[in-house]
Amino acid sequence: MKKMLFILNPCAGMRKANKLLPDIISLFNRADYDVSVYITAAPGEGKLQCARLAAEMDLIVCCGGDGTFNEAVSGVMESGADTPLGYIPAGSTNDFAGSLGLSTNPLEAAKAIISGTPTSYDVGSFGGRIFTYVASFGAFTRASYATPQSVKNLLGHTAYVLSGISELSQIKDIHAKIQLDGEELEGEYIFGAVCNSTSIGGIAKLDPTQVDMADGLFEVLLVRAPKDLTELAACITAVQKQQYNCAMMTFRTASTLTVTTEEGTNWTLDGEMEPAHGPVEVKNLYHAIKLVK
Repeated sequence: MKKMLFILNPCAGMRKANKLLPDIISLFNRADYDVSVYITAAPGEGKLQCARLAAEMDLIVCCGGDGTFNEAVSGVMESGADTPLGYIPAGSTNDFAGSLGLSTNPLEAAKAIISGTPTSYDVGSFGGRIFTYVASFGAFTRASYATPQSVKNLLGHTAYVLSGISELSQIKDIHAKIQLDGEELEGEYIFGAVCNSTSIGGIAKLDPTQVDMADGLFEVLLVRAPKDLTELAACITAVQKQQYNCAMMTFRTASTLTVTTEEGTNWTLDGEMEPAHGPVEVKNLYHAIKLVK
């Protein structure tokens, strides 16, 4: 039999995957997998288990939100193993899974992994810390890590939207300098993102025809601080129409960039807080993982 590690975050999303755990494991057993189950109880445990056991496994499957998937990816990469990953999205937003068209039905997602084939995808390095789909600063980014898990479980994606709206009165300009591919961008921004996804926080959507999650390039989106209601309205319209190269926004692609933000600016990596620090190098790690889908 093939050996498989199954990582479950029991607190993710609406916890619907928890009651289906026996059925999920049964599907993998029937597909000739000897499954070891690890249920996380604290942040970081998924990464530790994947790093410790990846080399012994034929497949690692994680079930949870974007943060759980981040831990699995980080652990496998830390181990140095080339073990394929499967992802059963069960979080509140599931940006990464949505970009790949993965089913949010746990049983259907498990079946897709069983019948799927490994495909290579890029991930990012943020000063050495791995992120799978987005590193962002500014407006709305705080909502992803500051919204209590109990609220996320109760309201799902709506929790992010409500928290984002509550932040509007607290939005401030952030001075940032971005160096990428021989170009330097500098200005006052209310939001910035380096991403490898068509969805950012479930709020901003990128045109799928402009995003290739395996091309060695990030999409970089910067939103300038609106000076008045007219500019704010123009910004909202541009987001709705996915027209990101406009007066209020800058859209670029890059494989490596250096970002310097003003002192005290926290970042969010895959929905988890990254404390403020000085200039940081962000690198695209080309075809760093294999995802079965």
